[in-house]
Amino acid sequence: MALPFLPGNSPNKRLGKERFHKSQHFDYSNGVPMLVGFEKPGIGGEDLVGQKIKPKYSVYPTGEGSGSPAWVTFDKQVLCFDAFFQETVPEAQSETYRIRKCKIYFFLEDDTIQVVEPEYKNSGIPQGTLIRRHRIPLPPPNEDQFYNVFHFNINQQMVMYSRTFTVTDCDSFTRNFLTKLGVYVNSPATVPDDPYSSLREQLEKSMRPLRPYERRDTRRQFLDHDREVLCFNCFWDDGDSRELILHYFLADDTIEIREVIPPNSGRDKVTKFLCRCRLPKHFPAKIKQPGEITDHTVLNVLTSSIMGTMGDRYMLDSLNTGAVHEDFYKDCDLIIGGEVNVFGRRVILTDCDDFTKHYYRTKYGIEDFTPVQNKAPPAPKPPRPLPPYIGFGSEEDSLGSCLCLLPKPPQKDFHKFMEKDRYGLDSKVLTFRAKMITADPTDRERVFIISFYLCDDTISVFERPQRNSGVLGGRFLARGRVKKPGQELFKSELSQYFTAQDLYVGATLCLNSINFQLLDADEYTFNYMEQHAEEFPKANMGTILSKLRSIPEEKQSEIRKFVTLSDPSNTGFIPFESIRSLLLGLDCDLSEHEVLVLGRCFSERQQPEMDVGLMLAVAQDFLKKHPFEQFPKMARAFAHQDRHKTCRLPTNQIRTICKAFHLPLSNSLLEGLLSEFADGGEIDYHAFLAGINWVEHPTPPVMPKDILKFEVSMRSDDGGAAVKNINYSAFLQDVFSLPSNSGDTSA
Repeated sequence: MALPFLPGNSPNKRLGKERFHKSQHFDYSNGVPMLVGFEKPGIGGEDLVGQKIKPKYSVYPTGEGSGSPAWVTFDKQVLCFDAFFQETVPEAQSETYRIRKCKIYFFLEDDTIQVVEPEYKNSGIPQGTLIRRHRIPLPPPNEDQFYNVFHFNINQQMVMYSRTFTVTDCDSFTRNFLTKLGVYVNSPATVPDDPYSSLREQLEKSMRPLRPYERRDTRRQFLDHDREVLCFNCFWDDGDSRELILHYFLADDTIEIREVIPPNSGRDKVTKFLCRCRLPKHFPAKIKQPGEITDHTVLNVLTSSIMGTMGDRYMLDSLNTGAVHEDFYKDCDLIIGGEVNVFGRRVILTDCDDFTKHYYRTKYGIEDFTPVQNKAPPAPKPPRPLPPYIGFGSEEDSLGSCLCLLPKPPQKDFHKFMEKDRYGLDSKVLTFRAKMITADPTDRERVFIISFYLCDDTISVFERPQRNSGVLGGRFLARGRVKKPGQELFKSELSQYFTAQDLYVGATLCLNSINFQLLDADEYTFNYMEQHAEEFPKANMGTILSKLRSIPEEKQSEIRKFVTLSDPSNTGFIPFESIRSLLLGLDCDLSEHEVLVLGRCFSERQQPEMDVGLMLAVAQDFLKKHPFEQFPKMARAFAHQDRHKTCRLPTNQIRTICKAFHLPLSNSLLEGLLSEFADGGEIDYHAFLAGINWVEHPTPPVMPKDILKFEVSMRSDDGGAAVKNINYSAFLQDVFSLPSNSGDTSA
């Protein structure tokens, strides 16, 4: 019984549907509107009534455990079939048809097919890809469909573009794949013989010899010893000793000899004494004709008188009955002191190079390579005295005019310049503080800075300005090389100049007839000389300790008593000045610099403590005067570098960002702030920014004298960290190997 057609009684076909799109059935083709939607579905992708849409690709099993599409599941999987087709040859006398073998590749991912014909030697026809990869339609009347996997099988014919291919076989993967799809795979078929290919094979077989020739393959020797040459020095005495060089090529056992023609010998310079060839041991009485010495010998079996017009017939002589044997020089025949017969010329080997020695030592175990003396040693060259310096230009420039007709400017030591030139913060400049040695009391109070540049051994002197001294400070001596005093001006030898080893604390320098005494050096100079102790004997701890250990035992006992009395509290430390005066009074030739190096080695140096609040106040005063207000940008830069969001960054990154923002603080003040905020090599950048932010966190104003204190550079009057106390326990133990009396107490 049908329900009445009333609201609520009829079924809603759209119930549960989510797709209601319509397919495009009309389109323009060459400007003409056409109906192109015969195979397109209806509303929502559903098929119309009576419509059967053909699948675009073949239906494959989707794969076990996954629902991936075919282009993912069967990526790089190809079915391979062996096939052939018959091609008619209408205008040929030797053949009427030709059988051409090919490979058919079916790509499972998109049903494309490619046909490739293997290339054969001297085929005379274009081969390779016959049908490039694409989807191939079926022959008429089904040209609207394409080949899929179910159209392939063995022992059947397939028509592709009016050419009939017969499938004969397939590989194991293709057979297994078709079997899993439920396709019964036929038995393989045979390929018919190609008449022209058979004719070519018969011709090639007829050209092959009935028995193989004897192989003399020298490629192994060439590949093993290519570019390896034994080199010998030798001579030939024909009334006048003539020097030669013999080259033995290991690749093919050939020998080449070149003559060494000395200058002004009167001989014509020839290219080679002996061209490269195999050298016979015995000079033949008669020169062999070309072709007389061969690797193979043959026998004349049939002559032309028997065979008529067919010519002579020969066969290979396996016994070599008519062979001509000749001995040639090998590598085992060449030894130092031996003779080589070079076509009647007696050549004696005298010496060889290192490669030749290694070769004979490795292969033959020869160890004696004593050279043969064939000529007297060369006479010593007569001395060439140089004229004295004339006073014009530099000494090196005047010397160049005596060595050659076209003098060149003197060359500087470029390697030394590149090695010891300034690099970054490493200045490679030794700086000393000095005073003038003079009887004038005014000049004795003048303070000089002597700088020695390691890159070119030049010296410059700068005088520090002093208030109310009556002397203008500034450059006292321009940078340049300074000669040592006490040398003649007009002499043949080059003058000696001051070097880095001549400068040390306590040394006296005579610079342009003015004597200076070096009183102190900066921290960089001490560190550089100690790090390069092999170049600076005055900073070499081994040399200093050897001098101290040469002191007699009585003096060592006196030193022990002195340091014990200087430390009544048994703290293990005594003032440096006490032991300095003691060491300088010893008769061991210790200089002031060596005593300072010894004190630095056993000292306990402490940097002065700084007031953090005062440092922040001075820093804010600097930032306020320049006016610097980029604190929000610096905070964003710090946060950008903080990848792990820990609010902490390494000290070098904080320093780099401060330099990038051109923070108007001196290097000493910035380094002091970073060292105060550093904790384990990292800095809390929020606390650092809060400390220097004068806009949000201002500090109380500071006095001008406090600001002046922090404007002073790190290289101030007191130089580096001064040596105050000496650990005499470690000093006695390392220098004299003596135990100290403070062994019961903690040093």
